[in-house]
Amino acid sequence: MSARSGLNCDILIVGAGLAGASLACALRDSRMKVAVIESEAPPAGGASWDQRIYALSPASTEFLDELGIWKSIARNRIEAVRAMRIFGDDGASRLEFSAYQCAVERLATIAEEGEVRRSLWAALQGARNVTLLCPAAASEISWGADSCEARLSNGEIVTARLVVAADGMHSAVRRAAGIDARIEPAGQRGVVANFACSVPHRGVAHQWFRDDGVMAWLPLPGQVFSMVWSTDEIHADELMQCEESGLCERVFAAGGGVLGNLSVLGGPAAFPLSWLSVPRRVGERLALIGDAAHVVHPLAGQGVNLGLGDARELALQLRTANDRGADAGELLALRKFERARAEAILAMRIATKGLKGLFEARGAAISRFRNIGLNLTDRAAVLKNMLARHAMG
Repeated sequence: MSARSGLNCDILIVGAGLAGASLACALRDSRMKVAVIESEAPPAGGASWDQRIYALSPASTEFLDELGIWKSIARNRIEAVRAMRIFGDDGASRLEFSAYQCAVERLATIAEEGEVRRSLWAALQGARNVTLLCPAAASEISWGADSCEARLSNGEIVTARLVVAADGMHSAVRRAAGIDARIEPAGQRGVVANFACSVPHRGVAHQWFRDDGVMAWLPLPGQVFSMVWSTDEIHADELMQCEESGLCERVFAAGGGVLGNLSVLGGPAAFPLSWLSVPRRVGERLALIGDAAHVVHPLAGQGVNLGLGDARELALQLRTANDRGADAGELLALRKFERARAEAILAMRIATKGLKGLFEARGAAISRFRNIGLNLTDRAAVLKNMLARHAMG
């Protein structure tokens, strides 16, 4: 739908990526009026694989199923992770998780960002209480005691009780609200590419902690996988400058040839890696979700799951507040949301920074320590299952 002058709503969501669109879907058919501002619609799907591939936790797929959109994603575009193998930098140490050992169907599900986003958008099209403003951008946002006002780039105005910032790491809403984000560059870039492999992956994800960074292979349908190599700037440049045959040789060697001969299906592409944290994720008539509120290193593959968890919890608190007749911008409900998400966000931040620091540390003693730790954890079934279930939650 196109924007209308003087549009009034209860909740204005700025940004319709996975976090923002899933929040809007979770609020559709509620008694609240929702408006969503987004600069561009998701591109049409194609035969090639997206460069943005996500490992969705069981909790995330459960949320998407609750929204009614999981079933609309083509089954030939998703892949179950049945096991994960993690290798230390000594070439011998390893840690393996399996769905069978954890008594679950799958550890995660690999899906493309575009496929999930298109399904969310399709669900929003017929929602009676959701107005999707696209293409549109908020050029100015101001907050008052009883409402917020967003002026669109075309001069039209949207008034809301609550503004939700879901507009990414460089959030304009967060800046307008005067919240200073702490951005810590990781000194690395994530190099991504998709490959066909000659040996079936059988739903196994692989991750190597190496001297030149952390490399992960995520299984896709058929004999295809997506690679993310988190590495320093110099090595990232080298990988980006490789011809396809040279890139295949490097990735093959780094993975010990476990999936046989490789051929490039898409990429490479590279993006800078950082951590982002904020002093607060809510304020007067304001809530931050997804990358606008937190960014973690991709070595744990949990960034998208944190964002979907934000959307799920915020929708719950807003619906609960609405049921008792409260204003959508009530600070009490927003603080309940913030407290409910604090532990998961902090734990993931500590875990990713700790793992990166541990495997970047040099020296024979620390190398032995971390590789022995991998092997000991692999032998401790109870500890392994606890770690796996935490990641799946």
